[in-house]
Amino acid sequence: MSDTVSPSARIVIIGAGVVGAALADELVLRGATDVTLVDQGPLYSPGGSSSHAPGFVFQTNPSRVMSLLAQRTLDKLDGLELDGAPLLDRVGGLEIATTDAQLNELKRRLGFARAAGVPAELVGPDRVAELWPGLDTTLILGALYSPTDAAVYAPRAVEFQARRAGEGGAEILGLTRVTEVLTEDGQVTGVVVEDTGDRGDAREAPRVLPADVVVACGGIWGHPLARAGGLRVPMHPMEHGFAWTVPTDVLPGVRPDGTPLRDDEPSRPIVRHQGAGMYFREFGGRLGIGAYEHRPIPVAPEDLTDTAHLLTTGRHPAMRRFTAEDFEFTRQELGRVFPAVKDLPFEDEFNGVFSFTPDGGPLLGPSPKVAGFWCAQAVWVTQSAGVAQVVADWMLKGDPGIDTHELDLNRFDPALLSDSWIRGRAVENYDEVYDIHFPHQSTAVNRGLKTSPFHLRTEQAGGVFTEHNGWERPLWHESNLKILEDPGFLTRDAVVDPVNSPVAEAPVDPDAPVAVTVPRRDAWDRLNWSPVAAAEAWATRNRAAVYDMTSLTRVLVRGPGATTWLGARCTGVTDRPVGRTLPVVYTLMLDGTGGILSDVTVTRLGEEEYMLGVNGPLDVVRLSLSAASETGGAVTVDDITTASCCLGLWGPRARDILTPLAEGDVSNDGLRYFRASRMFVAGVPVLVQRVSYVGELGWEIYTAAAHGLRLWDEIVAAGAEYGLVPAGRLAFNSLRTEKGYLSWGSDMTREDTPGDAGLGFAVKTSPEVKPDGFTGRDALLERPTRGRRLVTFVSRLDAGVPEAGAPVWAGEVPDAGAGEAAIGRVTGADSGYVTGQTVGTAWVPTQYSEPGTVLTVGRFGRGVSAVVVEAPVYDPGGLRIRR
Repeated sequence: MSDTVSPSARIVIIGAGVVGAALADELVLRGATDVTLVDQGPLYSPGGSSSHAPGFVFQTNPSRVMSLLAQRTLDKLDGLELDGAPLLDRVGGLEIATTDAQLNELKRRLGFARAAGVPAELVGPDRVAELWPGLDTTLILGALYSPTDAAVYAPRAVEFQARRAGEGGAEILGLTRVTEVLTEDGQVTGVVVEDTGDRGDAREAPRVLPADVVVACGGIWGHPLARAGGLRVPMHPMEHGFAWTVPTDVLPGVRPDGTPLRDDEPSRPIVRHQGAGMYFREFGGRLGIGAYEHRPIPVAPEDLTDTAHLLTTGRHPAMRRFTAEDFEFTRQELGRVFPAVKDLPFEDEFNGVFSFTPDGGPLLGPSPKVAGFWCAQAVWVTQSAGVAQVVADWMLKGDPGIDTHELDLNRFDPALLSDSWIRGRAVENYDEVYDIHFPHQSTAVNRGLKTSPFHLRTEQAGGVFTEHNGWERPLWHESNLKILEDPGFLTRDAVVDPVNSPVAEAPVDPDAPVAVTVPRRDAWDRLNWSPVAAAEAWATRNRAAVYDMTSLTRVLVRGPGATTWLGARCTGVTDRPVGRTLPVVYTLMLDGTGGILSDVTVTRLGEEEYMLGVNGPLDVVRLSLSAASETGGAVTVDDITTASCCLGLWGPRARDILTPLAEGDVSNDGLRYFRASRMFVAGVPVLVQRVSYVGELGWEIYTAAAHGLRLWDEIVAAGAEYGLVPAGRLAFNSLRTEKGYLSWGSDMTREDTPGDAGLGFAVKTSPEVKPDGFTGRDALLERPTRGRRLVTFVSRLDAGVPEAGAPVWAGEVPDAGAGEAAIGRVTGADSGYVTGQTVGTAWVPTQYSEPGTVLTVGRFGRGVSAVVVEAPVYDPGGLRIRR
């Protein structure tokens, strides 16, 4: 099943809101010759969210991709006009803080802005008073001011883009309801439509619009619409309150040059008061106020009204009855921060309907079920035109041009997508849309959907759990508090200053004891953290620890031709011969441009059978579709994750623990590094892989879920005399980071090449070594670098842990980049308990990638001195892992 759409294909876009209109425009601009845009409502205000959206576009976002989409939206619409009226006004954005916690969050957001190239500054109350006269600045501690943020006039943007698409040859149909998507042999063939009259009821017999491609851009109607393409998309419509005041002299109603404002235009910055879940802006001489700080109000998709409601009542279906009681807090808080409008009556009010997803991201991409069916759903005005550009490139070029793993509709496990899960996560996301999101913060709803056979034991050990893809995973175990009092627990009190003194080095002697530093973390880094993480890291480095690794996605690839097919997907040599032990290969999968789609571990189980450790549902869908289309179904890809389980047994005493239990040779000579073997362990049939992602001797041990509890219990019992403990994700991530192992999706994505990411060793381009090549090989040879490098940096442990998305500057920048453009961004960092320093990774231009280069990393508005070092910082010779 190919993602690429021919420019001459018959393309039908369902939904003429701000996304559908933008997509029609982008497809026509790229040469598509047969585009039809249909909507059940009247053009160009058909009744969805676009018709009433307040048009706030704040470009700053913790997600770099979401920030980029917002920037692309504004860049496209900037300077365009419809009948003399602009499509947007860059009046700026002002995010105010009334508490110390909110001000600290704005310092954090300032870092995201600078890393993303969004002009922004932290301003004091006096500047706030200049930007927004009338605000009570005695309550305001500061604000984040982004002068290029904008108000987008969504109805005008819809009409301009739809009209331009029509002028370019697209057919634009209003009052045309799609009642069915037609398919044949799993391929879209057309849509059934009915024309509606001035009351929204069908006036003519249904007819068929032939189509090769259908794109669902139905906004709040997206859930039932996507079902036509065989999809169950995790989105849910939610209400939130909005009101306009009556006109008031408090607002000037004119631009700074005296030009009168239209009814929908502001002259002052759009304002967001995150601490109160509220936003407001001028609408001519009125004030428009939106409220999120009220009870979540989900709307059942089947309860949404359609065009008939709009045409008979004049009220958009996405505008529902105003619930004044829910808006009362917002009214009071508005009066507190803007006293001049405290007693103003409202001129109009309603509850607006928007779509929410479990993680706040849109749902984009082709259906894995029906060829030719695409989605561009759950997209707000903020990212609308940017999303349309990405989807148009994805369709016509097969390359979206940016990393899409946060956007792809297949990123969620299909097994999670019950009505209750979709609704619960949407409600939670609504409730937290303006909240501060803390490190390792996890969902509080629908917990316990996936638990490994080891879950009961980790729970009994005092596991403190987080959730990932439905799985419960321990962060640490309270039972390991005892390690902190263990007489053998070695700690280092001195703090390493890696910028001004030599970097701490791990012992060359693999038998030497390893000390750790238990950092004194600040308030932010202490959230969802415990010193037990350092204790579990120490136990792993000095004794042994057992990790529940069941949540890592595993697939079984097998069938005639599996070896050839898989070899063409992977950059490494995966068809290594099977002998007494089984080969394990770390390899990459690339897209057609040479970007990294995923990194995987491939274990060859037989001539035409492989087990792959992959990065989640996206990989499962991608591999399954490829195997089905390229081998005619001869090669199958089966997700075996929930049917199996995995534990990681790692540490210098791991072999002492495993040897008496194993009915097989686990000596260094008997099972070499990156080899695997089938055997029995404590009577349990297992696959033992000699791999370690914490940098210590050990194995990943796989078995069927039914055998898991016995396997865990027997290993834990055998390890008692060696100090074996269960360890969690916090220790794992610290150890992984010190060892220089990367995390796909954060450290590298399809925007990055293997060489730039330091993964060139996993790519075999030589025809002698890999004669049949692999996807992306030619593109990679033509363009092996994109002018940047992923570097490892270290900084003082007591300076805190920079988070993903933080800005990076060249040299010493004490004022954290005021007036200086960031050169890069952090992809991840953690406390290096063993090396006594913070260890992180960042993308920087190639000229700043040499070891010894001094950098400054932003953290909460201040600069942290850092230095580029060779990776890994722990055991660079790999002595401990291969002993």
